[in-house]
Amino acid sequence: MTNLLRVGNCSGFYGDRLSAMREMLDGGDLDVLTGDYLAELTMLILGRDRMRDTELGYARTFVRQLEDSLGTALERGVRIVSNAGGLNPRGCADAVREVARGLGLDVTVAVVEGDDLTERSEELGLGKVLAANAYLGAFGIAEACRSGADVVITGRVTDASVVVGPAIDRFGWGTTDYDQIAGAMAAGHIIECGTQATGGNFAFFNRTDGWLDDLARPGFPIAEIHDDGSFVVTKHDGTGGFVTVDTVLSQLLYEVQGARYAGPDAVLRLDSLRLEQEGPDRVLVSGAEGEAPPPQLKVSCTSLGGFRNELTFVLTGLDIDDKAAFVRRQVEDALAVRPAELDWTLSRTDHEDPDTQERAAARLTLVARDPDEKTVGRALSGAAVEMALATYPGCFLTAPPSGGTAYGVFQPGYVDQGVPRHIAVLDDGSTVRIPAPPQTQPLEPTTDDAPVFPEDFGDTVRRPLGTIAGARSGDKGGNANVGVWVHSQDEFRWLDSFLTVEKLQELLPETAPLRVERTRLPNLRAINFVVEGLLGEGVAYAARFDAQAKALGEWLRARVVDLPTRFDQEGTNR
Repeated sequence: MTNLLRVGNCSGFYGDRLSAMREMLDGGDLDVLTGDYLAELTMLILGRDRMRDTELGYARTFVRQLEDSLGTALERGVRIVSNAGGLNPRGCADAVREVARGLGLDVTVAVVEGDDLTERSEELGLGKVLAANAYLGAFGIAEACRSGADVVITGRVTDASVVVGPAIDRFGWGTTDYDQIAGAMAAGHIIECGTQATGGNFAFFNRTDGWLDDLARPGFPIAEIHDDGSFVVTKHDGTGGFVTVDTVLSQLLYEVQGARYAGPDAVLRLDSLRLEQEGPDRVLVSGAEGEAPPPQLKVSCTSLGGFRNELTFVLTGLDIDDKAAFVRRQVEDALAVRPAELDWTLSRTDHEDPDTQERAAARLTLVARDPDEKTVGRALSGAAVEMALATYPGCFLTAPPSGGTAYGVFQPGYVDQGVPRHIAVLDDGSTVRIPAPPQTQPLEPTTDDAPVFPEDFGDTVRRPLGTIAGARSGDKGGNANVGVWVHSQDEFRWLDSFLTVEKLQELLPETAPLRVERTRLPNLRAINFVVEGLLGEGVAYAARFDAQAKALGEWLRARVVDLPTRFDQEGTNR
């Protein structure tokens, strides 16, 4: 048993770079190659696939990647572990075996299942849904690895589990080795979104020499995990991008809820982690502290919410507000049946004294939802088009009339840890039942109760917050998170006293009516905010301009604040 496990990632979402599996296998030594293909929106996509064809419901691009790369993986002894099975892991495994037969390869494939609670959803109090899938942990994956499987395919497991499972197998960790498991959870969380750990979607992307060439095609990340749970984040030599404390920290803050990062096998204390630049493109992450997992598992509940349609009117030049009110009144009066929801949003993208027509234009968007497709279909878009010559001057729309399309709704549910029948299905058809954790404890929220003392930081200058602060944001169901970090303790003292919940709501007025939770992470010089309900009932439902809150952090960084003068020059030169 070696004390090092090299785990690479080749997919951060369903639709990521198709050649990444080949690039990672050809790039250098690996023990395991993982791929994350699932997200809340993906579960809806796969659910609709399965409605059309019961043999589908998995990530078909994963199978395409193996057509090109399975032989190389087997030759080099690299185990493939992925959640690409989605809603149909056995179907995905059958497709992989078919690929292997076509290539003349002998492959062993194991499956982890038990997450699908759809048929029991109503009796479990989850409602009548299109799909209900519990987020399983890593011990089923560990059993599949222990059986010697070349390829391990799962249904819905936590994103980190595809990394934690092979580490449990390699190092022989038990169910109560919480610190070690928590460390591997951190590794899994950092590399699961692929190139977001190697410079992709990075706030300070243009503050590194040669950034335009380096980031044109960033390489995918690798975690070198040790038996104590510490690890180094790196990438293959010669690949693009860069791995720094900043890029790793940025991903560490992505889509987190607070200082306790909960999983089915352990709870990771994010406020225990230490990050250190060990060398070029090498960041050591250590100090992970783990706790017993919560007594319940989260369940992804996806259902069809109804039908929606979207129209965008372009308003040009003068009297924008009056033009918007005019066409809104006309459209609503023309509807024979009013949809259940009508959401109007006016985006003032127009400029004073515009030198191009586009800079003279604002956009008025209507999103309509209703259980009846006809109500939001041609009846809606046709009514808007019919008045094109009878409404405000210069009227035109950005797209022709269209019918309504189905949309999904995501809701989280919770079941006791022992409810799913978590099993590893080995290549020979035998099964291993994975018991619920022997110890659990309720997940207590961390409080933001550290006193903040007003402090005089000297003269200030009006500058964007992003002059010194990085940010990363994302979605969790209907909620959004934004993590903000700075580079020195002095800057953190200022950020900690300045960026309160009230200040965030002032800087981002869209968040003002919503509940916002704030978590301090002093060891990371970071603050995390969770904005509840910003995305409505999930990504597929949201009519928000940025439906997944991916750029919420960049909006915050763009807001101009009173920045201490002593930080201004430091931030500009960083």
